[in-house]
Amino acid sequence: MVTSISEGIILKSAREVALMRQAGRIVAEVLQLLMEAVCPGIATKDLDEIARREIRARGALPSFEGYRGYPAAVCVSVNDEVVHGIPGGRVLAEGDVVSLDLGAIYKGYQGDAALTVGIGSLSFDAKRLIEATEEGLKRGIAAARPGGRVGDISAAVQGYIEAQGFSVVREYVGHGIGRNMHEEPQVPNFGQPGRGPMLRAGTTLAIEPMVNAGDWRTRVGDNHWTVYTLDGSLSAHFEHTIAVTEDGPEVLTVA
Repeated sequence: MVTSISEGIILKSAREVALMRQAGRIVAEVLQLLMEAVCPGIATKDLDEIARREIRARGALPSFEGYRGYPAAVCVSVNDEVVHGIPGGRVLAEGDVVSLDLGAIYKGYQGDAALTVGIGSLSFDAKRLIEATEEGLKRGIAAARPGGRVGDISAAVQGYIEAQGFSVVREYVGHGIGRNMHEEPQVPNFGQPGRGPMLRAGTTLAIEPMVNAGDWRTRVGDNHWTVYTLDGSLSAHFEHTIAVTEDGPEVLTVA
């Protein structure tokens, strides 16, 4: 049940957070299975089959499937694909950088997370990109504290990523989450501290840095879903669903 609304943010009760915690656990478990399945020779549609099967086996529903017409349960974005890569016949190969984005609905509540893995031997810059994006997420999460502002998260991510020589995507951002996959507020990965909606205990967010090795600008492919870096550079994506508590941020998308 919705307890209150603050600056457009729907605050969650302890019961709702508990249900989101279970949804998050399911997402984390299935993402782990997908990460282990990523290897040279596997088709991205095979990863989608794993996601569909394993989410339902845990008593949940894939939240991406059918969302605004999206045709799959997982986004598999490879190399210069930033996000929303539709699984299909593409076969993964040695050296690919693969981002996996997954959501699940459990008893009406959502969990959403993403991670990026490399296949086999990667270039030094590709490894740095993946490591920096994951660290950027950690820093954004650490900034999500009661009494703070959404801009604190944004600035923590941007400051770290740009100090590493990479760029944060600006057209796509994180978001509130709960009964709906996308709720208020938007959570950009760029901005100034002390700005934006205030964070209170019960705020639940999906924080998700999308980071490019080159320029931050993007383009949408012919399928009207898959987002690519405009300059063809590599991209990485990490995401967790979190709850802001009186004691600080709690990551919900963990096994």
